[in-house]
Amino acid sequence: MTVFVFGNSDLAADSLPLRILPRLQALLPSVDFRVANPNEEWDIPRQVVVVDTVVGISQVSVFEGLEKFSAAPRVTMHDFDALSNLRLLQKLGKLDKVTVIGVPPAMDEAKAAAEVVAALEKISNR
Repeated sequence: MTVFVFGNSDLAADSLPLRILPRLQALLPSVDFRVANPNEEWDIPRQVVVVDTVVGISQVSVFEGLEKFSAAPRVTMHDFDALSNLRLLQKLGKLDKVTVIGVPPAMDEAKAAAEVVAALEKISNR
């Protein structure tokens, strides 16, 4: 399984997925974790699993699809975020299914890693 990890190491509120990545790789060595900038072109499978920061949640949560997310205001291309890009790829027919494992921005790293591992194990057993 390939899992894309989004985040911004320069912003504390958006860096947790990147900070827990070494733990995820150690706990799930068979998973191909790929750090990706969601606003650049990258090779994407028809069904994608993403680990990303999600504002407004208090625990790691799995979202099947993009419908539950509200778009952030976009004024410039700089505001074109991961959600916008994934929705565009879906609209263009390049994505069939998107599963987002949302991580709250201020969660303890060890707890976040354990909950993401549990979520990925559930997803891989489907």
